[in-house]
Amino acid sequence: MAPYFLRNLVPRREMKAQGRPLLTVLASLTWVQWAHFFSGWLCWTCDAIDFFSVSLSVTHLQVQFSKKATDITTAITLTLLFRSLGAIAFGIISDRFGRKWPLFWNMILVAIFSLGTGFVNTYSQFLAVRSLFGVAMGGVWGLAASTALENLPVEVRGLASGVVQQGYAVGYLIAAVVNLTLVPETSTGWRGLFWLGAGISVLAACIRALLPESAYFIRAKEAERLHGTLRTPREKTRIFLRETKEMLKIHWLLCIYAILLMSGFNFLSHGSQDLYPTYLQTSKNFSAHNATVATIIGNCGAIAGGAIAGWLSQYIGRRLTIVCFVLLLGAFIPLWILPSTFGALAAGAFCVQFGVQGAWGVIPIQLAEMSPPAFRATFPGVAYQLGNMVSSASAQIEATGGGNFRTTVIKNGKPTEVADYATVQGIFIGVVAAFVIVITIIGPENHGSHFEKHKAAFEEGGGRDEAMAEEDDVPRVKSGGGESKESSRPASLRVDEEKRDSAV
Repeated sequence: MAPYFLRNLVPRREMKAQGRPLLTVLASLTWVQWAHFFSGWLCWTCDAIDFFSVSLSVTHLQVQFSKKATDITTAITLTLLFRSLGAIAFGIISDRFGRKWPLFWNMILVAIFSLGTGFVNTYSQFLAVRSLFGVAMGGVWGLAASTALENLPVEVRGLASGVVQQGYAVGYLIAAVVNLTLVPETSTGWRGLFWLGAGISVLAACIRALLPESAYFIRAKEAERLHGTLRTPREKTRIFLRETKEMLKIHWLLCIYAILLMSGFNFLSHGSQDLYPTYLQTSKNFSAHNATVATIIGNCGAIAGGAIAGWLSQYIGRRLTIVCFVLLLGAFIPLWILPSTFGALAAGAFCVQFGVQGAWGVIPIQLAEMSPPAFRATFPGVAYQLGNMVSSASAQIEATGGGNFRTTVIKNGKPTEVADYATVQGIFIGVVAAFVIVITIIGPENHGSHFEKHKAAFEEGGGRDEAMAEEDDVPRVKSGGGESKESSRPASLRVDEEKRDSAV
């Protein structure tokens, strides 16, 4: 007999059974649901535009500040380190007060620090602004993912998870295209990348401000009104803190597991992305133009992989999908590092990022289903960013490894010794991929969880997994010819449509 964690890798039949076909569910979504999903996706895309603007500008920043590559990658490390602070602060505020305004102000801060990066003149200023940006960036993922997923029916969440997560790849793609076309043609140079990111972040904040609060919190407030148990903000905060303590007492081991899982995933993504343009220019002697084009091709693979993996996870399970895609990326590591021609290396980038970001595409829904239901912004966001903190030295590790592993390329007709980032990244990605497979297999899975039916964190009992909202707390909607508590949407969305539309 195989061990239990292997037998349980594929979800049971009743866990895989879904009420309606995917296309039917997509056709039934309201414009508010679509808008919430787009808002979460756009916020995460903005986050990635700014973050990867540093990766794409390493060589320009070296010239600007007269520093080595390892000095510039210190900014990436600091950004990743400080993201945990933002995840804790904004996650707690979101689970306590709602999704709307915390995410709005989070994106405004992202825009401010992105704009500020474009105006720095010294290396010290650059490091300071990037550290502050890390705090703002840390809050976005948990809030954006919860906003996008908790307002959708359970049948479509796998696909939605993959698309939302690949806002990260889309942001990288946008930054790469701008770096390819705008940066060489304007006098502002690399600064224009950050100014563009600031503008799009303000747009994302405005879109979130125009949309109503998440239906999950509308339901919780409506339940208070129906039961006549309206509490003061101080009382709600006291309940929230008590329920948080209860949750940590029950789920402390799950918290540790989630941090280990996200450490592996963040090592995998940052190890294959942060220094990729530098790797191509240094170890493969590519021009900045060709390195950017290869980066764009890799991100096309990432976008495709995330969407396909997210959809596939709805049928074969979250963990099995992750394992399959990590094995796929491992098989293509040789194509990532061995060739010397543009075509072969670009194909390797596409295939490896298809696997890396395919596995990542399952993470938003895997963490949301795994987490204590009332803490779907705090738990996934903090686990994600603590994993980022652990993996924050990825670029530094690879840059240091490049100083010890050397290779020879022909530059200007002469043999030149350069950092062998190909060998470094091949070893690094292979080891991390093996760790991710093991940690994923031994972990839990709550495939198809109806977390939207759970009590909010500021309600009595919210810290316990069994604390479900009562049926009478869910407002009725008309479905077909009459009223019913069961509609084509999840319980959290069974709210009077006219009331929600008027809130916009």
